[in-house]
Amino acid sequence: WHDLMGNSSKNMKKKIAILGSTGSIGKKTLDIIKKDKKRFIIYLLVANKNSSLLIKQIKEFNPKNIIISDYKSYKVIKKKFKKKKIYNNLNKINSIFKSKVDYTMSAISGFNGLKPTLEIIKFSKTIAIANKESIICGWNLINKELKKNKTNFIPIDSEHFSIWSLIKNSPKESIDKIIITASGGPFLKKSHKQFRDIKPSDAIKHPNWKMGKKISIDSATLMNKIFEVIEAKKIFNIKLNKFKILIHPQSYIHAIIKFKNGLIKIIAHDTDMKIPIFNSLYNNENKTIISKDINLQILNNLELQEVDQKKFPVIKILDKIPDNESLFETLLVTINDELVDLFLKKQVSFQNISKNLIKFLNLNVFVKYKRQKLNNLAQIVKLNKFVRLKTKTLSIL
Repeated sequence: WHDLMGNSSKNMKKKIAILGSTGSIGKKTLDIIKKDKKRFIIYLLVANKNSSLLIKQIKEFNPKNIIISDYKSYKVIKKKFKKKKIYNNLNKINSIFKSKVDYTMSAISGFNGLKPTLEIIKFSKTIAIANKESIICGWNLINKELKKNKTNFIPIDSEHFSIWSLIKNSPKESIDKIIITASGGPFLKKSHKQFRDIKPSDAIKHPNWKMGKKISIDSATLMNKIFEVIEAKKIFNIKLNKFKILIHPQSYIHAIIKFKNGLIKIIAHDTDMKIPIFNSLYNNENKTIISKDINLQILNNLELQEVDQKKFPVIKILDKIPDNESLFETLLVTINDELVDLFLKKQVSFQNISKNLIKFLNLNVFVKYKRQKLNNLAQIVKLNKFVRLKTKTLSIL
């Protein structure tokens, strides 16, 4: 019976929506779909302004609906595809869907990803979220929608996908410790003294992953891992004190979980985001992705090590994160965002990203947000604007 059901569902086409189709996660998702086109219908593609890439995607995947936020790019696309349903407004999500799609990939980067993510949950049977800010700042809003609409959720970040895969059949109480690994970024081998001379062009070169500027710098300061711990704490509803960050320069192991029964489980895979995306897309189906052989050289030399707090002071922020749901995370993400931006514009030094972040979090003007509960999206938007301005003023003066 189970097998019969399995086969019939396999022959049905899966309806897919992709928020952020021209970004790196969106492109990788479409690359996987391209290899098995008969299996999928692209119901919606959402992009910001990369019209030349979007044109290629429309020709190749023939999506039923397209939303493009930037007005100039929208006009270009509209002119080129006269017969297609093309919209210039993310709010159209509410009127496009007649029923639920099978799978949504939510990969619009930054705070802009939160509103469309919240809106598309009710139209998705399964949603895979690759947008950090959404999860960090708006998890309790997302979680409410997931529960209300009985939507399955799969995290896409390689660390969270690994934790999810390792613990999905285990009770939470059976977990003793969760280790998230960090590559250490491009400056792991630099001495603390050399950190004074780091330029933006050095900080955006990640040794293992091809990523955008912002996330590469978060990786260089290790802030990215603080965010991942916060995400994991929220997604899996596990207390902060169970998490630990270890340096692992090769990024081959993504999560290590020690269970109370003495077993330790580890997930390793190549530094390729297609692996978690592929597994979320074909969840529980027996499908094969072409991947490299097991790398014995790395397995024989994992080089796991403690984080040097002198080089990576942001690690101390983990002790400051409140256990209750509050606006603290929005504060943290926004201050960091603004500081990274100022560093890219050469207005603050690399070391001052971490230094200022720690200092600003303790300022009276900000501390009160640790106690304020998050009730709606408007709070996040308002606080984001205020904190950006304040951070800029405090940093440049």
